[in-house]
Amino acid sequence: MSSEKIFEYDLDIMSVIEYGANMQAVLAGQESVPLHGAQFDVTLTGLIKGRVTGTIRGIDYLRVRADGRRELDLRATIETEDGSRIAFSADGVGTPREREPIVDLAVKIDLTTAAPAYAWVNARPAWGAGYANLATGKIHIDAYLH
Repeated sequence: MSSEKIFEYDLDIMSVIEYGANMQAVLAGQESVPLHGAQFDVTLTGLIKGRVTGTIRGIDYLRVRADGRRELDLRATIETEDGSRIAFSADGVGTPREREPIVDLAVKIDLTTAAPAYAWVNARPAWGAGYANLATGKIHIDAYLH
């Protein structure tokens, strides 16, 4: 089965809501993850380009489990250059690299819209891979249809 790159997106971390644990300290390994895990609401914004081009804004309801696994739950809105809106949701995992401020990301992306020009996004999910650089607060994902 062949794959087609449909877009890439670059996001900046704008703000974080913490629920009793410091996200920077937890992700840097300076603070232990509580046994029940830690929740962070990470507000993101950035650009998306490819077959879908525009801006993307949303929140990743990030959960860090006690075993270190990062579970991603991103809900966002894409506003295309022509003014259409596409609902964006992505679920996946983050795997930290040893001794680096980089987390490798793997996500399943669902897009939904009633805008006729983008009806093709409703047909099937996209799959994305990329990374988050915790030192710079930047995230990059390349997304593909299979």
